[in-house]
Amino acid sequence: MFSIHVERTINKPIEKVFAILSDHANYAQFKAIERSNLLIKGKHETNGLGAVREIISGGSNLHEEIVAYEPPYKLGYKVVKSKPLPYNHQLGEITLKDKDGKTHVTWRSQGHITIFLLGSLYFDKQIQSVGSRAFGSILKQIDNMA
Repeated sequence: MFSIHVERTINKPIEKVFAILSDHANYAQFKAIERSNLLIKGKHETNGLGAVREIISGGSNLHEEIVAYEPPYKLGYKVVKSKPLPYNHQLGEITLKDKDGKTHVTWRSQGHITIFLLGSLYFDKQIQSVGSRAFGSILKQIDNMA
């Protein structure tokens, strides 16, 4: 099983940080992401509940459905389709807290790769390592944005 947990305080207001993190079609602005697309608009808001985004990074193609959308405090997602590795994604959650005009972000993702034996022995460790670096990089980039 992989378990990713990244925390960072960003020197920007919570509304701005949430807007950037929930702008699914523009994730390609981050170094860790090659391409991103909004495949399905959300039920009530474009990037809200029910939206499906496509993230292409490091040879992986992930389709993530937004399963929690509580601006500007919480964004939850679930990997519903993945290539080339099959995911059993149990948790994808970004929570934000206002801290005196700054934003404390906690980003967690848990699941496992469903390839018998090799998934838990190799791929889960790789996903955890790469995912932690990618999430941290994205949050650092947001902090450095003008």
